[in-house]
Amino acid sequence: MTRLYLDHNAGAPVRADALAAAVAAAEAGGNPSSVHGEGRAARRRIEEARREVALLGGVAPARVVFTSGATEANATGLSPRLRLGAAEIRVDRLLVGATEHPSVLAGGRFAAQALEPLPVDGDGVIDRAHLARRLAECRAAGETVLVAVQLANSETGVIQPIAEIAGLVHAAGALLHCDAVQAAGRIALDDPALDVDMLSLSAHKIGGLPGVGALLLRRPDLELAPLLPGGGQESNRRAGTQNTPGIVAFGVAAAAARAGIREITQTVEKRDWLETQLRIISGDVKVFGAGAPRIANTTMVAVPGVAAETAVIAFDLEGIAVSAGSACSSGKVGPSHVAQAMGLGADLIRSGIRISLGRETTRADLERLVATWAEVMGRLART
Repeated sequence: MTRLYLDHNAGAPVRADALAAAVAAAEAGGNPSSVHGEGRAARRRIEEARREVALLGGVAPARVVFTSGATEANATGLSPRLRLGAAEIRVDRLLVGATEHPSVLAGGRFAAQALEPLPVDGDGVIDRAHLARRLAECRAAGETVLVAVQLANSETGVIQPIAEIAGLVHAAGALLHCDAVQAAGRIALDDPALDVDMLSLSAHKIGGLPGVGALLLRRPDLELAPLLPGGGQESNRRAGTQNTPGIVAFGVAAAAARAGIREITQTVEKRDWLETQLRIISGDVKVFGAGAPRIANTTMVAVPGVAAETAVIAFDLEGIAVSAGSACSSGKVGPSHVAQAMGLGADLIRSGIRISLGRETTRADLERLVATWAEVMGRLART
């Protein structure tokens, strides 16, 4: 039986052209910090990739910092020590959306007592009135604030109103970090209306290799203390020899992701058709975040009474890969912190299944999923 992969938010299949570029870079060798010919060639490959990632994120190439992944990029950006121009700034408080990725919820380099969650509504959208109130209170107390709000949620696909949030944050004299990992290739990140101060990206979510990410410093005068001090790589922002093959593949994937935004309309049509069919089969199915804008490829659904871990295993036995939410829990299936933050009932929290489509997902693939859904859910509902 041919496997059907519908867990692209966990990791997209590596693009053939990105893999070929990585292999060529690995075979060429060379340390990009070396001054000989091989080193200079490796450095050129990295800088070409940097330009592509910069175009994807809407920044100058010099403002792209390559990391080992988005987790490191988030930890680097969430720093209580930063510099705005010549001024050294100490950030007192980190306000974090309650549905953020675990690497953001961990608070980066902030002490636990400086971390404060921001509530969301039933669709998972940040409570802007609460945010505005806390920003005003912090400013009145003389506290410097950093706010971390993702652009699109990895489990539900819900898109946060980042332009509005950025307006609130900057009006209060605060800074805004944005985890844009799931938005890359699905939302135009180079839109000036986003107006975030820094954003994080991951290569393997867009068809690059695992183990590579980037922090993009979109505010021109913003600098951060390096998370990994040592050598002078990445303009003294991140020490350690760069992963040249991985970065080169990231550049190829970034260029493809930017071009692929044109295909979003087709993906929306597929997702909407899928959700309609699931509602026909399971009349009590719940689509998480259905009342908010969502990225086109993501559906998180629950059938009350059917445990997510049981359903995921059942679909896997039928040759279909779906998930119970974020893949960042060491393979464990547990209650979704996103669903909990949305205030959903315990039954729905236990039952959420994420289906995330890729660029190669066809209508025939979804028809197979629908047929399997009818069989699996019918069987599990009887047990």
